[in-house]
Amino acid sequence: MLKFLNRKKEEVYSKTREATQKSRLAWLGPIMSIVRSGRPQEILWEDLEELLISADIGVETAIDLIENLKKYCSQESLTNSETIIEALKSMLFTCLTYPLSETAVGARSTSTSSPYVILVVGVNGVGKTTTIAKLAHYYKSMGNKVILAAADTFRAAAIEQLQLHGSAIGVDVIAHRDGADPGAVAFDAYQATSARSADILIIDTAGRLHTKTNLMQEIIKIKSVITKLDNSAPHETLLVLDATTGVNGLDQAKAFTKILQCQGVILSKMDGTSRGGIAIPIQRELGLPILYLGTGENIEDLVGFDAWEFIEALLGPVN
Repeated sequence: MLKFLNRKKEEVYSKTREATQKSRLAWLGPIMSIVRSGRPQEILWEDLEELLISADIGVETAIDLIENLKKYCSQESLTNSETIIEALKSMLFTCLTYPLSETAVGARSTSTSSPYVILVVGVNGVGKTTTIAKLAHYYKSMGNKVILAAADTFRAAAIEQLQLHGSAIGVDVIAHRDGADPGAVAFDAYQATSARSADILIIDTAGRLHTKTNLMQEIIKIKSVITKLDNSAPHETLLVLDATTGVNGLDQAKAFTKILQCQGVILSKMDGTSRGGIAIPIQRELGLPILYLGTGENIEDLVGFDAWEFIEALLGPVN
């Protein structure tokens, strides 16, 4: 039976806090300084809005957040810095738990198919193949048998890279030669996963420039091949976004979700940016949940995303 158990809450918070250290330093001090400065209210709100925009929350989200925060503080007569920051944390949390799109709801909780098929997409350079290896290790550590499909047959050394990862973590990789038909790789991988009674099949795909619609057709073909084998598959199409790209990642996400109907996001390289606010608008603007967070370079550095733990890691307890 497929296992989706989360790691211990303490471990999730610890790894999330480590990954957000750069962003925490860039957020916590300035926000505390602004709120505690005693400056006139209008200037305070303007400075907070500017800080949130610079942290890659995005202009629209930042403006809405500050407007709602102003209104709430006025209604509740909040002037104490600690209570203002707690209100901001609650509103940031609300952004991270915004209503999901129809395609993102319930895939994981309702599927009983075996094997469980995960299609992973994203542009070149976001750390997609490495993230797939982390995801395989994550599920294997929960007791699942995992197989990987090297369906990125176009990028030089992509197959070899996935095979090296597979060997390191002890999972089988189904591969063809460079330049082979990705759909054929997916077909063979599914058949092998079924024959070997594996629980999860994770399919790598070629990194596509999201503006090249014709190139996206290859991924659509992989989905079609898998659906013919199991009409409920792929059970999840996950988009890997690089946290260091900031709001530019939203453009990638919009293009991918429009064409491929993704169910969730894996936010990679979170430890490499001081502008981790990109996590905030993803669900609010796209209706996609962040499901996993890349917390470092090691194979075990992937945790299930917890919205409140993320906000606490960024802003911490108010002292």
